[in-house]
Amino acid sequence: MEGYKMKTIPTFGYEIIRDHLLPSILGKHEEDVLYWAGKEIARKFPLFSMDELPSFFMEAGWGQLVLEKETKDELHYILMTTEEVPLNIVQRCFRLEAGFLAEQKQKQLGYLTECYEEKDNDKHIVKFTLKWDLKEKI
Repeated sequence: MEGYKMKTIPTFGYEIIRDHLLPSILGKHEEDVLYWAGKEIARKFPLFSMDELPSFFMEAGWGQLVLEKETKDELHYILMTTEEVPLNIVQRCFRLEAGFLAEQKQKQLGYLTECYEEKDNDKHIVKFTLKWDLKEKI
């Protein structure tokens, strides 16, 4: 991101906040709050195109994002852990990333967009499905 200097920070500090503190503070509201927080992050850091998503995810320490499939009203992404960005897929809630993806696509496309995530703990990946409604112009 322009204006931000890349720094190497220990993942342990991030994991403490993301995997332990936030779930404790947010409790049963964690998924909803993180989804809306992701949408807010997308508003603060708008991307010019969805092609910028993989680099944003890596820079944010969110993992490696890969576009798997695209249809007329859906996008399918896979989020993977890497050596540089290890993810606690089993324990972590990924609604923050889902909200971010939904808002980025909604801003770029102009239609109501939602994102759903599905963890595959065996493969250590998270699948994101972005779906928009071509009848719901924003």
